[in-house]
Amino acid sequence: MFRSASLILIFLFISCSVSRVTYTAPKIEFRGVWIATVKNIDWPKNANDSSEKQKKDFIEILDFYQNLNFNAAIVQIRTAGDAFYKTDLAPWSKYLTGVEGETPKDFNEPLEWMIAQTHKRGMEFHAWLNPYRATFDLDTMALSKEHDFYQHPNWMLKYGKKYYYNPGLPEVQQKLTNIIEEVVSNYDVDAIHFDDYFYPYKIKGEIFNDSLSFKKHGLQNQNMEDWRRSNVDSLVKNVHKVIKKNKPWVQFGISPFGVWKNNSTDPKGSNTKAGQTTYEDLYADPLLWSREGWLDYLVPQAYWSMDYPPASHRIITKWWANNTKNTNLYIGNGTYKIKNNKDKAWKRKNEIPKQLVLARLQQEINGNVFFSAKSLIGKHENVSKTLKRKFYLYPSQNPIGLTKEKRKVNAPTITSSQIQNEYLNICITHQDNIPRFLHFYKATPKIPNQKQLIRKQYLSVGQNSSCNRIQLTPKLRKKNIYIMVIDTYGNQSKVQPLTLKSD
Repeated sequence: MFRSASLILIFLFISCSVSRVTYTAPKIEFRGVWIATVKNIDWPKNANDSSEKQKKDFIEILDFYQNLNFNAAIVQIRTAGDAFYKTDLAPWSKYLTGVEGETPKDFNEPLEWMIAQTHKRGMEFHAWLNPYRATFDLDTMALSKEHDFYQHPNWMLKYGKKYYYNPGLPEVQQKLTNIIEEVVSNYDVDAIHFDDYFYPYKIKGEIFNDSLSFKKHGLQNQNMEDWRRSNVDSLVKNVHKVIKKNKPWVQFGISPFGVWKNNSTDPKGSNTKAGQTTYEDLYADPLLWSREGWLDYLVPQAYWSMDYPPASHRIITKWWANNTKNTNLYIGNGTYKIKNNKDKAWKRKNEIPKQLVLARLQQEINGNVFFSAKSLIGKHENVSKTLKRKFYLYPSQNPIGLTKEKRKVNAPTITSSQIQNEYLNICITHQDNIPRFLHFYKATPKIPNQKQLIRKQYLSVGQNSSCNRIQLTPKLRKKNIYIMVIDTYGNQSKVQPLTLKSD
């Protein structure tokens, strides 16, 4: 799916040897990064920082990945029963304000601001929520009285050193669905995103004590394992339904743990020896969700090195490519492990490049997502340079979701365009009421009738005009420049040439 070619040939090392592969970067490719807020992993760096410092740090993350031509930021806005936006359904997050439930100082509408800053850089904003984790530790005295731990104590189950929402309760499912509906309705998000935390990862000697809920809500002849999976299935189905009811173009994506099942327990599973699996331990079945059309994209977390014996990135990536149907498929890459893991493969600078080559060679894979944002900023400069030069030299078009609507998109009207020194200043208007991007292309004489994407501007729903200031290299100033509007469903206008006038 979405495997059309762009115009830039890149040469990529497959190994430390001199062997190379020559191939074409995809025209349409998802390039995402997770920005984790839980425990202030990526942002804010410190919950007690001033709003100015927090904004500066968020912009630094966006600017870094914009420079790498990434096209999506997956930002965590709910970590553990809390919120990074104003709502009556959850208290303000302590990871934003320092004290849970406390209103941010001098930072009105932080989620709206983050979305605007992300869109300003031509990137999609995917709102990442953790549905079932209620607390990150057992310090319940630090929780706001508005937290569901106090509002609905019967929803909570203690497991290990955390509290969790009981996924088997219909009222829990309804509350979580209401949270998603509020975000989709009130904010200009491009997608809702869940990570791998469904039922908790198993802890030896601990029991997830939901037997009473199973006894009350389980079906006749249904075992507890199937009942647990059905609870997660219901949440995924209902969230998908509520998203599409409100804004059909908003996508729904999930990032499951990288191993569905080992083939030691199911011949359909991967040739791995993972200690826990998505299906059997987390009670999540992403293959079912994809088949049923409940997801727009899937991002398995394949955070191991290419040939790691218990769970090889190579084997896992190919397994998902061969077993995922009816959805966009991206691969999650563990950039946080670069020179920071006992597996010696991560000491080599080409581990991530090799993984990207592998993904691009799979017809079914449409992109990659890095965990997490801070893993490349201010370090591993040689890796970042390789990514920019050999993989992400030019922008790419974002994949569209499963919901499609054929509609005509009129070409934009150019109200002014002028070159001043090395900058192109251009203003346009358009008539579309659900636009998504304004694309800028350059002509590529070596490939007739083809054009290379060089810049993207995000167009919010209802935004009918825009002005851009684009820096042009001397070589680019000699090229023909074109623009095109793409709507939220991926429909494209005709390409419009620019008539450039120098000052």
